[in-house]
Amino acid sequence: MVQEIVIAVVVVLCAGALYMASAGRVVRQYERGVVLRLGRLRREVRRPGFTLVVPGVDRLRKVNMQIVTMPVPAQDGITRDNVTVRVDAVIYFKVVDPTSAVIAVEDYRFAVSQMAQTSLRSIIGKSDLDDLLSNREKLNQGLELMIDSPAVAWGVQIDRVEIKDVSLPETMKRSMARQAEADRERRARVINADAELQASKKLAQAAGEMAEQPAALQLRLLQTIVAVAAEKNSTLVLPFPVELLRFLERAQPQGTARQDRDQGVEQDQDQGLEGDQRQERTASEDSQDAAASVPAAAAVPSAAFDRRPSADRRPSGPPVSDPPEVPAKDVGADSEPYAHH
Repeated sequence: MVQEIVIAVVVVLCAGALYMASAGRVVRQYERGVVLRLGRLRREVRRPGFTLVVPGVDRLRKVNMQIVTMPVPAQDGITRDNVTVRVDAVIYFKVVDPTSAVIAVEDYRFAVSQMAQTSLRSIIGKSDLDDLLSNREKLNQGLELMIDSPAVAWGVQIDRVEIKDVSLPETMKRSMARQAEADRERRARVINADAELQASKKLAQAAGEMAEQPAALQLRLLQTIVAVAAEKNSTLVLPFPVELLRFLERAQPQGTARQDRDQGVEQDQDQGLEGDQRQERTASEDSQDAAASVPAAAAVPSAAFDRRPSADRRPSGPPVSDPPEVPAKDVGADSEPYAHH
């Protein structure tokens, strides 16, 4: 009898152990359990710890309640200003309603991933390149709202979405590098110009104060001499009096006017002397021409009326006899016409 009781107890214990092994479940701290009994949802959500289900009747679905970090694959797109870019992102989300995560969607992880990719493409098409590069915070907020709207019905809460990297074509990278370099040069020039302006104002202020105090200027000259002498050079530097320079500047216009006036008088005298010399040369040339023309005019009649052949020009050959003398006629009225000839 005792033996039968012991056997019965052992059988019950074994059956209980088998039942506990098949019906017992452990839900971890970061999980929640959703029970489906014969395919029907049990409203009670199992908390962390040990829980029992009916073997073969109940089905326990465990849902992770931790924040999930999901990388979004890089998406190619064209921005609003027609620039081809490649953008990838990362999304952080968690399940806040395990029942909806099990019932409302087949696989909430895959659904969130696909929604993130489509939303990222939409953001790329609606944004400019400058916004993608410099205004990412605003784009992250817009992308988060686009993904969170449908994810609420799935029992999922989008914690944060961030754009990781924006890949540009090589030509665009070179253009942006040139633009950035030009911008840096412009800012450097502006800074240098402002510095020079401030320095010039300070120098002008210092010059005004030194002009009011001549002793300060002399002291500055002495300081300069001491600084130059400390370099141990063989060149001796002596300051030139500033007052003498100012005196020379005031006297220079008067001296220049006097020199111009003296030069004008000398030029007039030179021109007068040149005119007198030119007149004298002209008179002498006229007298020489007149003296040369007088003998020539006197020699012309003698040569013209002397028709006797000279001894040098007498031709060779038989002598030529003189023409016979014609008796003179009585010249009367008949000779009157010849007189006219």
